[in-house]
Amino acid sequence: MLVVTRLDRLARSTSELLRVTEIINEKQAGLQSLEEPWADTTTPAGKMIMTVFSGIAEFERTLILSRTQEGREAAKARGVAFRRPQKLRPEQKEIARDLVHQGKSISAVARTFGVHPATIYRCLEKK
Repeated sequence: MLVVTRLDRLARSTSELLRVTEIINEKQAGLQSLEEPWADTTTPAGKMIMTVFSGIAEFERTLILSRTQEGREAAKARGVAFRRPQKLRPEQKEIARDLVHQGKSISAVARTFGVHPATIYRCLEKK
């Protein structure tokens, strides 16, 4: 038997609580909370409540995924790019290429723009 003072001391979210409860059940042990008498997996009523919580948590996860997907689709429709912002604007890339072709070192050009030398190498590759 695992006895906790409150369930929020055991888990941060409902899904985490259910995972912990499942692990406890696999060890053939029970869970009991002193502050929440309904959270007692050693009784049939406590098992039923945890099962209901499991269903609610699954429903909540599904809603979150659905809303997130809708938000992504709406953002894409507005033209939002899902990538890291570019370190250099196109005109800066052109200047960096010119500086390297003029004989400046990659490191010096990178310091000029405040970027990593790998960024300059990528600018050279794309041209």
